Amino acid sequence: MTDPNYAHVVDVPLDHDATIAKLTPLLAAQGFGVLSTIDIQATLKKKLDVDTEPHTILGACNPPFAYKAVTGEEGIGVLLPCNIVVRGRPDGTSRVFLVDVKAMFALVGRDDMQEIANEVEARLVAVADGLRS
Repeated sequence: MTDPNYAHVVDVPLDHDATIAKLTPLLAAQGFGVLSTIDIQATLKKKLDVDTEPHTILGACNPPFAYKAVTGEEGIGVLLPCNIVVRGRPDGTSRVFLVDVKAMFALVGRDDMQEIANEVEARLVAVADGLRS
């Protein structure tokens, strides 16, 4: 599988739950809290009665940067929070997708918003690096 141009991808040698347990403090160390947790596996089971591998979307937010963004661009909230996907794999490992903030904010077409994106992106890349270690 080719890595998408909208996310940073990290293969983690831990199962789904252990990956989330490792991810959460890495996010906190970079100033992010998890605002939302969406259990895609449970939702698909409930709504479609299908069985899938564990699959969770975490909505991560760094409040100071979010504040700068929402006060600088009225509709930027459609690009927030920073979504991170954790997918369990059949072999017991996980794959994590962290949104490429620079790619998303490029849609806005404003240099001042891209500056915020660059700062947030650097923090998410640090999280990705932490998952690799």
